[in-house]
Amino acid sequence: MVDFVFAVDDPITWHTMNLMQNRSHYSVLKYLGPKKISTVQNKYGAGVYYNTLVPCDGKVIKYGIVSTDTLIEDLLHWKTLYIAGRLHKPVKILLQKENGRLQTALTTNLKSALTASFLMLPESFTEEDLYLQIAGLSYSGDFRMIIGEDKAKVLNIVRPNLEHFRKLYSNILQECPQAVYKQAHGKIEVDKSPEGQFLQLMSLPKHLQQNITYLVDQPGRNRDVEEVLLQVAQDPDCGNVVQQALFGIVKSSSLSQSAKGVVTAGVKKTISYSAKKLYKMVRSLRKQ
Repeated sequence: MVDFVFAVDDPITWHTMNLMQNRSHYSVLKYLGPKKISTVQNKYGAGVYYNTLVPCDGKVIKYGIVSTDTLIEDLLHWKTLYIAGRLHKPVKILLQKENGRLQTALTTNLKSALTASFLMLPESFTEEDLYLQIAGLSYSGDFRMIIGEDKAKVLNIVRPNLEHFRKLYSNILQECPQAVYKQAHGKIEVDKSPEGQFLQLMSLPKHLQQNITYLVDQPGRNRDVEEVLLQVAQDPDCGNVVQQALFGIVKSSSLSQSAKGVVTAGVKKTISYSAKKLYKMVRSLRKQ
């Protein structure tokens, strides 16, 4: 199933037009009208409204609608990592109007993915190791990876698309002061000193920094983020702390967005979609 995401400046207008042209794509929420649909989109889950199992030109697609402001917020700060995580991986951008804020946010999101991955990897690693780590960021904590997803999903994303990952990240890697990118050998080395890790932690998205602070800071101390990150940078388990903080972000957004999906897709489509996911998971386990 092909997965589309539409970033729109005005969700109410977009849903108004789409309800007139493609009313059958919606669940019973279509009877509430575009304003209520936009409220469900923006106020619940990860700020995305999905229509799924939609027939289109002989194929089956699903498409999500997200407001441009919500998308930029997630790209910059990783509040949910729901769309930002998808954009860590190679995607085909069908149409993008001139928007400097969005373009800057897209690049920042890729840099953040590299930095978070550096903190969770050893001092030296391969390009494939890096891209596996990046592709797995938005699945850490996703309950669907336990029930409903192909267990080899991350590997299946990266292995056939190594060249596409290189195109996405090679320029950023070459300009990154915290890494030595040996492109000819497919190797990368990063600074794992406390000073190097502190610089990396300080450049992480705001919401991830806050989650790290919440995990590490003892109740009642109320230290500022910089002080806590300095402590984490000197911790041998620094990478594990970052991973736990990511886990918390993804777990929360994946649960709330999936619950919302039952309403936006409808019960019948939800059962059909979940059954197909479970089938893929079982098939993957049998191959292992």
